[in-house]
Amino acid sequence: MHSDVHHLLHTYRAAELQREAAEFHPARPALRHRMGWTLVGLGLRLAQAGAPPVRTARAA
Repeated sequence: MHSDVHHLLHTYRAAELQREAAEFHPARPALRHRMGWTLVGLGLRLAQAGAPPVRTARAA
């Protein structure tokens, strides 16, 4: 394949992918985003809620 033909096909495919990406709208991303950050915050609060320190074994 000649390089100019390859470049032309690449350009057309890139434009097609950009159009598809612009039209794509995931279903309710805001809810998933908020739920994820809520779980992260909950995990951080649980980790800081006075959990006893983890002790490691030491060689004598």
